[in-house]
Amino acid sequence: MVDQRTDSSRSGARFPTAAGIFFGLGLGGFFDGIVLHQVLQWHHMATSAGYSADSVENLRLNILLDGLFHICTYIFVVIGLVILWRSAHRRHLYWSSKMLVGSMLMGFGLFNLVEGLINHQILGLHHVNETVPREQWIYWDMGFLAWGALMLAGGWVLSRVGKHESPSER
Repeated sequence: MVDQRTDSSRSGARFPTAAGIFFGLGLGGFFDGIVLHQVLQWHHMATSAGYSADSVENLRLNILLDGLFHICTYIFVVIGLVILWRSAHRRHLYWSSKMLVGSMLMGFGLFNLVEGLINHQILGLHHVNETVPREQWIYWDMGFLAWGALMLAGGWVLSRVGKHESPSER
């Protein structure tokens, strides 16, 4: 009887890191959109770009933009699922769960860094917490970026540890 763990390492089955990154991008976007936009209502997609949520018209536009944002995050999750399914469907595999969690953290952190740099800093579409005085916005934005960088780095470390635990990755 062939050990399936050893067999998967001989077949060249590599963990699909891109799947975890897409999952993380989607989950990062869902967290941002659900928690920061909807539950806490700290900002919407264009609240700092001249469409503050102080009128019904502006709120409608922001909700539409938030919805389009959620469609993008949903697509990221679907892409991650398709990549993972295609990789796992072809052969029996054994991967450390640390690789999936680590790559998802990398994607989540990448989401925070890209979204934080582009939407918060470069385009100024919105800021993390617009309910505090304007002079404090930068601290929330920098915290968001730091949180993203920590998740990206921590996810990379966790993924590397998981790679060493996975026979199919050696």
